Amino acid sequence: MTTIDLNSDLGENVPERIVGDDAAMLRVVTSANVACGFHAGSPEGIRATLVEAVARGVAIGAHPGYRDYEGFGRLDVDIDDATLQAHVEYQLGALGALATSAGGRMVYVKPHGALYNRIAHDEAHARVVVAAVRAVDPALVLLGLAGSVVLDVAEAAGLATAAEAFADRAYTPEGLLVSRKEPGSVLHDPEAVAARMVRLAQEGVLEAIDGTTIRVRAESICVHGDSPGAIAMAEATRAALEAAGVAIAPFAGAR
Repeated sequence: MTTIDLNSDLGENVPERIVGDDAAMLRVVTSANVACGFHAGSPEGIRATLVEAVARGVAIGAHPGYRDYEGFGRLDVDIDDATLQAHVEYQLGALGALATSAGGRMVYVKPHGALYNRIAHDEAHARVVVAAVRAVDPALVLLGLAGSVVLDVAEAAGLATAAEAFADRAYTPEGLLVSRKEPGSVLHDPEAVAARMVRLAQEGVLEAIDGTTIRVRAESICVHGDSPGAIAMAEATRAALEAAGVAIAPFAGAR
């Protein structure tokens, strides 16, 4: 039986900026990419999300990003290697401590936003992020875009890796995510999204934005928690996958 993970970016809410429904999403997904405070979230909000994740047996991952709170981590920041490594290590340390206090354990890392996109193709930047993960805990799994440079760098450095695909994002013919600045970059139809993910799980392919078919190997599927209609897309995707005989389980295990 084919098995796949469902993940979502969570812990990003603050009273003045509510972007998603963590409690509802945690009833659907099997892994939670939890914000570390640099791009979104607050210590108390992050901890509350972690407590709920532990209660539901959802695997906990850190979601570190650039120090860009106002831009939600989507601004490509010019940063030197030493600073970037320290920033990533700081965020992992904070998330790991909160996860422990909530009765759980951080088991993987998925970089956020502009940082995620940068290390998908920038080998030098990817090496810094991988070095930070190894320095904090070499047992952590690195979750990244299927086919991306950072997964190769992480594997070469001895880290376990997992590849992911995005349910609610359009792809270029090269297998990268279409920029959010471009029309059609974010998908919204729950049934269409669900059908795409069933095809991904069964055939290992996705339709790119130009209509061509691309091959994508993924152990995890992401539904962004801050996308409009995120819960409906996540529920439809899980239901469709299970109806097609695909088992849903964390790629790194819930702890």
